[in-house]
Amino acid sequence: MKKQQPGGGECPAPRPPAAAAAAGGGPGQGGGLMKRRPLSLLPFLSLRDYVFCMATLLLFCTGSLFYQLNGGPPHFLLALRQCLGNSTYLDDHGPPPLKVLPFPSQVVYNRVGKCGSRTVVLLLRILSEKHGFNLVTSDVHNKTRLTKNEQMELIKNISTAEQPYLFTRHVHFLNFSRFGGDQPVYINIIRDPVSRFLSNYFFRRFGDWRGEQNHMIRTPNMRQEERYLDINVCILENYPECSNPKLFYIIPYFCGQHPRCREPGEWALERAKLNVNENFLLVGILEELEDVLLLLERFLPHYFKDVLSIYKNPEHRKLGNLTVTVKKTVPSPEAIQILYQRMRYEYEFYYYVKEQFHLLKRKFGLKSHNRKPSPRPEFFIPSPLETEEPINDEEEDDEKWLEDIYKR
Repeated sequence: MKKQQPGGGECPAPRPPAAAAAAGGGPGQGGGLMKRRPLSLLPFLSLRDYVFCMATLLLFCTGSLFYQLNGGPPHFLLALRQCLGNSTYLDDHGPPPLKVLPFPSQVVYNRVGKCGSRTVVLLLRILSEKHGFNLVTSDVHNKTRLTKNEQMELIKNISTAEQPYLFTRHVHFLNFSRFGGDQPVYINIIRDPVSRFLSNYFFRRFGDWRGEQNHMIRTPNMRQEERYLDINVCILENYPECSNPKLFYIIPYFCGQHPRCREPGEWALERAKLNVNENFLLVGILEELEDVLLLLERFLPHYFKDVLSIYKNPEHRKLGNLTVTVKKTVPSPEAIQILYQRMRYEYEFYYYVKEQFHLLKRKFGLKSHNRKPSPRPEFFIPSPLETEEPINDEEEDDEKWLEDIYKR
C-alpha cells in the first residue's frame, strides 16, 4: 500500500539496502546519482578523449587570438598546414621561404625625376650602411614605361632581392599583385609641376654644380640652338618639349603602366589618386622635405632612423648643394600662365597630394614651416594643349654621380 503525502502525492517505497549499495549509494553517501551525472553527459568519451578535446579547443582559441593580434595566422598554424598535407612540390623542393620580418621589409621608391630624388638617394646610401638594409638600384635610368614582359621580369628581380630591401628607380607604378607578387610598400616625393619642369629644362642643357661639362655628357646629341633655346620661346611657340604630352609627367608615376596613364585626362588623374590612397605609404612634397623625412622616420624607422640629423649635417649639405641645377631663369608671367593651363591635371594631382600630406602632418602633430602657402593657379583653358609630334622618354638621372662623390 502506497503512503500518501500531505500534498496528495505518493512516496516511493524504500529500497532495500542491497539495491542502494548496487546503485553506488549507501548510508551516509546520499549522492550516488549526483556522482554519475557528469559522466552521463558524455557517455561515449573516456577521460583521455575528454582531455584531448579540451586541449584542442584551447589550442584553437590561442591560435585565433594570435591571428587577430598579429593581423594574420601565426607561424605554427602555417607549419601545421604543411603537416596536414596541404603542401606543394615547391613547398618541399623549392627555395626556402623568405623570412617574415616584423616591419615592412619590401619598400619601393619609384622616384619622380627632378623631385629631390638625388638628395634622397644619397641619404639612402648612408642609411643602408648604417642600418644594414639592402639598397637595390637599377642600371636602367631612362625607361619608365615597360612592356608586360619587362614588368614581369622587373617584379621578379625585385621580389627575390634579399630582405629587408629598398628598391629605387625612375619607373611608373608597378602592380605587383597583378603578376602574383606581394605588393610592396611604396613611397615617393613630388613638387610643384612648373618648378619641376623648369628644373628639368635647364638641367638637361646646363647640368648642375658637379661640373661645368656634365650636361654635355648627358645630352651629347643636343644641337646648340636647342641647348640655348629661350624658355619663353619654347613655351609661347608651343615647342614639343614645352607642350603635352611631355608636360604630363608626374601623374603616370602613380597611375601605372596602362596606356591610358600616358594620356592627359581625368581617367589617369583618378587612377593616380586611387593608387596613392591604396598603395603608397607616403607621398611627400619636396617644398617640405624636412617634414617628409620626419614622417618617413616615423613610419619606416628601420630604414630612415636619424635621417633628419644626417640631412642637416654640414657635410651632407655640402654634397647636396652640388646637385642644384645651374643657369635657371624664370619665364615671363605670360609663359607661366600658359604652363599652368597645359598642366591642369598635374596641378590637380599635386594639390590633392599636398592636401593629403598636410592632413597626415596634422595627425602626427607636425606644423608646416612654410611662410606662406602658394596660391593655386587659375586655369583659363578647359583642356591641355597637345602636340602630335612623338616625344622620346626623358633622359633621367643615374647613380654614377654618387660614385664620384664617394671618391672625393
